[in-house]
Amino acid sequence: MSTLKITDLHVSVETDQGTKQILRGVNLEINSGETHAIMGPNGSGKSTLAYTIAGHPKYTVDSGSITLDGEDVLEMSVDERAKAGLFLAMQYPVEIPGVTVTNFLRTAKTAIDGEAPSLRNWIKEVRESMANLKMDASFSERNVNEGFSGGEKKRHEILQLELLKPKFAVLDETDSGLDVDALKIVSEGVNRAKENTGMGVLLITHYTRILRYIKPEFVHVFVNGKVAEEGGPELADRLESEGYDRYTEIA
Repeated sequence: MSTLKITDLHVSVETDQGTKQILRGVNLEINSGETHAIMGPNGSGKSTLAYTIAGHPKYTVDSGSITLDGEDVLEMSVDERAKAGLFLAMQYPVEIPGVTVTNFLRTAKTAIDGEAPSLRNWIKEVRESMANLKMDASFSERNVNEGFSGGEKKRHEILQLELLKPKFAVLDETDSGLDVDALKIVSEGVNRAKENTGMGVLLITHYTRILRYIKPEFVHVFVNGKVAEEGGPELADRLESEGYDRYTEIA
């Protein structure tokens, strides 16, 4: 079993108004096979946590630690984190002109595994995953995220997730911009990847609608850069009816 552990994490970012502290002492532990949902109002630090785990250079870790199976994640480069088993599905995936989906996926798989996958098995696996995500076969020859709709970008993120098989997946508002059908397809992809690999999932969202499909065992409410409350699925249900006012009034 693998463990991703975040301890007393403080993170800041440089803005036009100077240094701004965003995370103010986050503690979180995720084990293999667990699904954790992070919910909270805009500006509470949810996405900052995701990008800090992934190693985005915009964010400065002032104190605290992130470890993966006891190894110091903060000492790893971005690619080393990916090779160690960390995966980030971005809220706004970037375009990569001139690089086809096929080439991108195989290059990423080769980099993470240290060797190129068997071509025959790889093609079969890619086609099966694309079919499960209801992606047309021609999709594989398009340039990465170039001209993709919001739903296509999110399906491509989950296609990567299924093929790269990380230890932990951080999903940053994967549900944003998805209609009901696309949300269900994307959620099924996440559940399938988890079932096939036993990965841990850190699901960041504003809304409970995705939690109808990806069911968390643990829910954490982020307010003002730290965890304000923790609980089980019942906490998400309460947030659906009550909102975040009770936390922001306290903060």
